[in-house]
Amino acid sequence: MSNHALIIEDNPYNAEVLASLLAAENVSSTIVIDLSTIGDELGHLPQISIIFLDLEMPDATGYEVFEYLMSDPRASAVPIVAYTVHISEINVARKLGFHSFLGKPLNSNRFADQLHRILNNQAVWEVG
Repeated sequence: MSNHALIIEDNPYNAEVLASLLAAENVSSTIVIDLSTIGDELGHLPQISIIFLDLEMPDATGYEVFEYLMSDPRASAVPIVAYTVHISEINVARKLGFHSFLGKPLNSNRFADQLHRILNNQAVWEVG
């Protein structure tokens, strides 16, 4: 089975950087910039293996989006990774039930290991 990631990120550049890192590990991805399309994307995506969720977006907080995702069985069964420049949010993310947390900018030297650990259902809580 091939892995597919859903990237929820308001910054197109950051989303493309993450998509490139995923592609290097043979993980395809779908980018959602417009939060109003999340439900539609979930409805027609292949099986999702992992979700990367930016915590700071203009239309809603990542925490609000997390609550929405947790209410959808298509998303709630996969690891949801908080990723943000606000590393002080790590404790809030853990308390709310995120699977993992990665600080931005992502460390390209460590990303492959982090990704594979998460895909193997091992939580990763790293800020750099």
